[in-house]
Amino acid sequence: MNEIKKIYDQDNILVIIPVRNEQESIVNIIAFLQSLGLNKIRVIDNGSRDHSGILAQEAGAEVIFEPIPGYGQACWRGLQELTPEIEWILFCDGDGSDDLSQLPLFWQQKDNYDLILGDRTATVSGRKVMTPVQHFGNRLASFLIGLAWGYSYHDLGPLRLIRRDVLDKIEMEDRGFGWTVEMQVKAIECQLKICELPVNYYPRQGGKSKISGTISGSIKAGIIILSTLAKLYIRRLSKRQPETEKKRINQKF
Repeated sequence: MNEIKKIYDQDNILVIIPVRNEQESIVNIIAFLQSLGLNKIRVIDNGSRDHSGILAQEAGAEVIFEPIPGYGQACWRGLQELTPEIEWILFCDGDGSDDLSQLPLFWQQKDNYDLILGDRTATVSGRKVMTPVQHFGNRLASFLIGLAWGYSYHDLGPLRLIRRDVLDKIEMEDRGFGWTVEMQVKAIECQLKICELPVNYYPRQGGKSKISGTISGSIKAGIIILSTLAKLYIRRLSKRQPETEKKRINQKF
C-alpha cells in the first residue's frame, strides 16, 4: 500500500495544460490525470471559442483564462502564483494525443533527473502519428542543438516534467511555439540532468492543430525553430565574449 501511494500520491506536482478549442478531449484528460493522483491541474484557456474552459472547470481543474495567444504565453501564465508545496511542473497537451498512462515511468525517474521528456520518436505509435512537420522540426532542432551546444535531443514533444526550482533558474522568455526548444536548450546551458523516455502518441482527440498539417504550418514551424535557436545562440555568444576578453586581459598581467 505504501509503495502504491508513493507512486500515485503526487501532491507536489502541478499539471499545466494549455488549451484552445479542445472541448472534445479535455474532460477525459483531466479525469485520467486525477486517476493517477494528480489533483493540482491548471487548464489555461488560451482564447477558446468552445466550452473547453467551462468543461475543464466542471471536471475539477483550476481554469485560468489567458486572452493573449501563444503556447508559451499560456504555459507562462500557468506558472504564476504557484503555491509553496509545488516541486514539479508537468506539461501536457489538451488534445488527447499524449499517452498519460506512461506517467508512472516519469515518477520513477524523479530522484535522478531535473527534466524528464517524453520521446515520441522512440515508439512505433509515436513515429506513425507524428506529422512530417513534427519529424522535420525534431531533426532540424536536434542537429542544430547538437552542433551549437553539443547535446542532441530526439524530440520536442509537449509531455515533460521539470523541477520547479530549475524552471525558475532557466528563466523562460519565449511566449510562442519556441517555448519547448528554449526550455531544452537552456536545460543544457544550466547543466540540468536530462532524460528522454519513450512514450506512445495518438491522433488528436479534440481541437485542430495550430501549426502542423499544412504548408504554411510547416514554414511557420521551421521559422520558429530557426529563429528561437538563433536568438539563444547569439545570447550564448554574447555571454561568452566578456569572459573571453577578461581571460585575455588577465593573461597580459
